[in-house]
Amino acid sequence: MTSPRTVVFDLDGTLVDTAPDLIGALNVVLAAEGLPPVPLHEARNMIGGGVRKLLERGLEAEGREVSLAELTRMTDDFIGYYAEHIADDSRPFDGLEAALDELAASGHRLAVCTNKLEWLSRRLLERLNLSPRFAAICGADTFGVSKPDPAILRQTVERAGGELSATIMVGDAGPDVGVARRAGVPVIGVSFGYTEVPIADLKPDRLIHHYSELTAAIAGFSQQARIAT
Repeated sequence: MTSPRTVVFDLDGTLVDTAPDLIGALNVVLAAEGLPPVPLHEARNMIGGGVRKLLERGLEAEGREVSLAELTRMTDDFIGYYAEHIADDSRPFDGLEAALDELAASGHRLAVCTNKLEWLSRRLLERLNLSPRFAAICGADTFGVSKPDPAILRQTVERAGGELSATIMVGDAGPDVGVARRAGVPVIGVSFGYTEVPIADLKPDRLIHHYSELTAAIAGFSQQARIAT
């Protein structure tokens, strides 16, 4: 029997494969600047630090330097386009919804903690009919801090009505492992997301390759805690 916990998920590359729409928006902005598109397979690992970071990486890949004012303008252009195309091709990763059903049936509280803007995160999850599953959906602008700052995870858990001592983080990249470590909670890495450094190299407490493995990974933490006591 698994003790109910708060399970906090990253969004891009963890819950949802958002790369097609994110890179699509990036390439629209790059095209407006007279730059060639970045291939999807090359750009997937640019995702993860928010819109501005994605643009910076896309521009760097093209050898282009811009001023802060230009970057701000391009960020606004990106968000304007992306908001209208946020779920054109983005889809939940295989097995996600079944895993969320299992967790909810076991009494787990679910939340989202992402470096995406909150309103964009909500719009995406609403378009995919996922938002009702989460007790809290928090982004980089929700509390004014981003992962790996532990404050964003602590406040996400609080908003969800959970306890940090009974929380597990699930993510695909360094900011997710970092925020969990700094907040003192265990972290499960997913191998199918977006990361420049392979997730296994970041040494999460558990590593899964498909959502069918998630409930067993979470149960393993409870079993480990019982053995320790």
